[in-house]
Amino acid sequence: MRLSPKVLLIHPVRMIPSLIVPLVGLLFVGGFSGMSYTWAAVGVGVTLVFAVVRWAIFSYEIVGDRLEIKRSLISRSVRTIPLERIRGVDVSTPPMHRLLGLAVLKIDTGASGGEEEGKLDGVTLKEAERLKSVLLRRTRITRPARAGTPDEISAAVSATDSTAVTVSAAVRGETAEAEREIIRVPWTWLPYGPLSGAYLLTPFALAGGAVGLAFQWGDDLGYGRDAALTVGEWLWEHPYLLLAVVLLLVLAMPFVGGVMYAVFNWNFRLISRDGYLVAERGLINRRSVSLEAGRVRGYEIIEGLPERWAGVARVWAIVTGLGDSQTRGQLLPDVPRAVAFRVTGEAIGTYQAELRPHPPIARNRRLFRAVAPWLAPALATALTALLTAQPIWWIGTVVALLLAGLGIPLGLDRYRSLGHGYDGVRLAVRSGSLRRSQAVVERRAVVGWHLRQTWFQRRAGVYTLTAGVGAGKGGYSAIDVSQSQAIGFPAEVTPEWLAPFLSKEQ
Repeated sequence: MRLSPKVLLIHPVRMIPSLIVPLVGLLFVGGFSGMSYTWAAVGVGVTLVFAVVRWAIFSYEIVGDRLEIKRSLISRSVRTIPLERIRGVDVSTPPMHRLLGLAVLKIDTGASGGEEEGKLDGVTLKEAERLKSVLLRRTRITRPARAGTPDEISAAVSATDSTAVTVSAAVRGETAEAEREIIRVPWTWLPYGPLSGAYLLTPFALAGGAVGLAFQWGDDLGYGRDAALTVGEWLWEHPYLLLAVVLLLVLAMPFVGGVMYAVFNWNFRLISRDGYLVAERGLINRRSVSLEAGRVRGYEIIEGLPERWAGVARVWAIVTGLGDSQTRGQLLPDVPRAVAFRVTGEAIGTYQAELRPHPPIARNRRLFRAVAPWLAPALATALTALLTAQPIWWIGTVVALLLAGLGIPLGLDRYRSLGHGYDGVRLAVRSGSLRRSQAVVERRAVVGWHLRQTWFQRRAGVYTLTAGVGAGKGGYSAIDVSQSQAIGFPAEVTPEWLAPFLSKEQ
């Protein structure tokens, strides 16, 4: 099968940004003569031919238990993806695709890091949904392998036939399991978005991009690169105007950040469908991400300091074999904290135990790290002020002392955030203040333990205990635990691993 021919209307448009500078340069060099227009038209024609050739040589096919993506012109390239290795299938509809009724289907096997293993850019929406259903359905039909009573054989055959019907329905595109909506994020929660901080720097990023374009295309657009330098020098000579521009960008941060957050997370839905958790979101580019529920091993709740003040949190799933987990693993954007815990409990499972505090020495270490970095510059500026007798240095001393004072509540909050626990099914670790993270992981996901001690930790008698997990980040750490906690926690979670080493007979 091939991609939709409508995709030929998209590929040339995508190439326009990379062609603008060469075409404009060609017209300027040719003095806007007839020959320069001819060569520019030839360049556009070559681009169109390239798009047609790329469409013609690309095909895909599901052969038995594998998907084959083929490219063949002079040489032949075949990429084979076993269906049983597929971890997720994402369907997105960028603006131009949506106008033409097309979609982009990305296949993730978890074998290529942050990049998708396969990509079909330009299938119809109906074909994308059909392929998504087929690729994610890996039910195996098992026939009776041993002799048994007639009733047992009849029951096994009935179960097998039922499974076959389910698979057949999935291939035809029918719904094998009723779709259940876990949560739909209302638009009234979108103002929480800028609290995460990820979108707040958008105005500065846009301003920086504009400055970069001015320097890069200044000569091609006719006003010259020197003009951009002149404007920059003029602003530098008028610091009040420069300060006004910076203030305007700062004031625009929450507004522009909120707009960008709304564009990416508009109408966010979390759905349970056919054994998958499906997250749908986006205004301009609507995206659907499917996570196999059987491979979800826990979740991570993230709360920045502003988010904690507002009582909101973000949630990521901890999934085995998931590439680009920071993007594809998002379960919830900024929502009220109580809602985040309710949804994770409903979709994955609830952690039902209190977190255990860490020893008091951990509090001292948090305070020292928050205060000491500012005491050194305070001492340096104070000595400089005494030696030079210039009052301006005392301003630096006061600022450094104020920051050191603010480090005290920060250090105490970092200590209060430390914690770990185990409820018999799931273990949890938490740390951080400006960005507090609590990871909840199923016990079956733990594949090992890593005990580490820096030189400073050895002097304090504390350890960093990391639970190795074959999912998510690969490991989640309990920081600055005592010696008894470093030994007792692994023994509590995985006693069978430590029994041979703790046995007196051995």
